[in-house]
Amino acid sequence: MPHISVPAAELNTRLDRLRCAMTEKDPAWSMLLLDNTLDMYYFTGTMQDGALVVTPDQATLFVRRSFDVAKDESAFADIRPMGSFRGIKEVYPDIPETVYVAAKTMTLQKLSMLNKHLPFAPKPMDGVLSALRSVKSAYELDCMRESGRLHRYVIEGLAPAFLREGVSEARLCSEICTAIVDRGGMGISRYNQPAAEDVLGIASFSENSLCPTALDSPSGCIGTSTAMKSIGSSERKLHEGDTVLLDIPCGWRGYHTDKSITFYYGELDKHPQSGVIRAAHEQCIALENETASLLRAGAVPAEIYEKILSLVDPAFREGFMNGCKFLGHSIGLTMDETPVLAKGFSAPLESGMTLAVEPKIAIPGVGLIGCENTYEITADGPAQSLTGACDTLFEVLNQ
Repeated sequence: MPHISVPAAELNTRLDRLRCAMTEKDPAWSMLLLDNTLDMYYFTGTMQDGALVVTPDQATLFVRRSFDVAKDESAFADIRPMGSFRGIKEVYPDIPETVYVAAKTMTLQKLSMLNKHLPFAPKPMDGVLSALRSVKSAYELDCMRESGRLHRYVIEGLAPAFLREGVSEARLCSEICTAIVDRGGMGISRYNQPAAEDVLGIASFSENSLCPTALDSPSGCIGTSTAMKSIGSSERKLHEGDTVLLDIPCGWRGYHTDKSITFYYGELDKHPQSGVIRAAHEQCIALENETASLLRAGAVPAEIYEKILSLVDPAFREGFMNGCKFLGHSIGLTMDETPVLAKGFSAPLESGMTLAVEPKIAIPGVGLIGCENTYEITADGPAQSLTGACDTLFEVLNQ
């Protein structure tokens, strides 16, 4: 069932890890304050309008709205109603000069509101938060495995039957997302990137799959309008001879998995570039499988990235990843966590990390061809796919 509270023991462990990480970062730290709903959910198991205050020996969740819901769904030990940020001062009268915050998500407006009652200088702790979330607990892995099972069932098992002459990109995306939500999926995708929005995913046919978006992703989409570059077009209809890109995430109890699949609608041999299309598809499958074999505890993301780049067929190098400079990304409470399979990420992978691997090749005049699955780094051996296979059905005949 999706409406299950995060266990108290899980929340306590996360809080302990947070304090240890903060002490390692700054032995003299005395207070941190988090207002982002995702940070709040990670440490308290509820997403409310409020603030979480943590010191070395105390932690309180202050909730403006809704206190009753927070008490009902969260196992966090100390939850208190809050009329204004003045309420924090009443519980914590000795506000230190410096308070750690999530600089990436705390706005200047929110900081100004806080400083009216809590005069402190903010100091960023984003690296601590991302590092904590990069290694998943047994509870988190269970959520992601469940998401992966649902993801595979819908994308590999159901989606081919949704392809039909004349269906629009937007309709196809919404039908697939409905199938996920009907089975308990979250129905939303969350990102860290400022340019990204919480969206369903995308369905793109042929040339539309090459259209870049502001999101740092190889998957292209013209969107529902110029104001919404996601989901797909209600005007672009599917016809025989189209390539179909589905890049539609799935989520379970807050945790995402990512999976992309491409189809060719019709008989591929009839396409004038059938050889190139087939070769690109086979290349992406081979690259994902090779990447998965390299995803091991102790491996260095930047080295994996360079290794895979060296294996890309010269004929496809210009279109590889459609201009993006990465091969895969960590995933969990958001779609775009760290580490990333890209240059500059030199910290070794650890057991419990989860990464999406998405080799894709842009073919001018044809579309984006590729695959993607989410993998779990294990203690021993290569990573295990949570979302199924990459060597899946490619040709879907027009019925």
